[in-house]
Amino acid sequence: MTDFSYKPTLTGELVILRPVDEADYEALAEAMADPDVTRLTGSHGEIGEEKARQWYRTRNDQTDRLDLAIVDKATGATVGEAVLNEWDPDNRSCNFRILIGPSGQGRGLGTEATKLIVGYGIEEIGLHRISLGVYAFNPRAQRAYEKAGFVVEGRLRDELYWDGEWVDSIVMSVLAPEWKANL
Repeated sequence: MTDFSYKPTLTGELVILRPVDEADYEALAEAMADPDVTRLTGSHGEIGEEKARQWYRTRNDQTDRLDLAIVDKATGATVGEAVLNEWDPDNRSCNFRILIGPSGQGRGLGTEATKLIVGYGIEEIGLHRISLGVYAFNPRAQRAYEKAGFVVEGRLRDELYWDGEWVDSIVMSVLAPEWKANL
């Protein structure tokens, strides 16, 4: 088991995942400004530009998380980010989150990016469990996670208050033995 100090570049057929940096800010800010992306990620409020740029400047210094930009191989454009965070080294587990802007949606980029970063976490870092939460109004993402080997574990009721309504969060995870069995 190692930490996240090494920031890899992972290459698939559709995407390249590479260390995120401040140069990705414009593309990621555009993705996060999309109303559907904001809703699907449950993002309340805005982060100021300087604070966001500072955030991206420091991602590669972190040893307890891995933030990778998702680059569409067909266009060379940054379309999102894939992140392993909330690392628990004692239990060999972490959380996964992903953001894909409109220009990267509906073409399998998110599914491939998920498989690449999960594979790296399990096979190279030595993680046993990777978990995530997906809001109940996002069945498309849930299907993509299932394609990458995630299994529904449960439901956090009324976790998000959005547009005057309470929304459940579906808890999912993938375990190393399951991942390896499905290779």
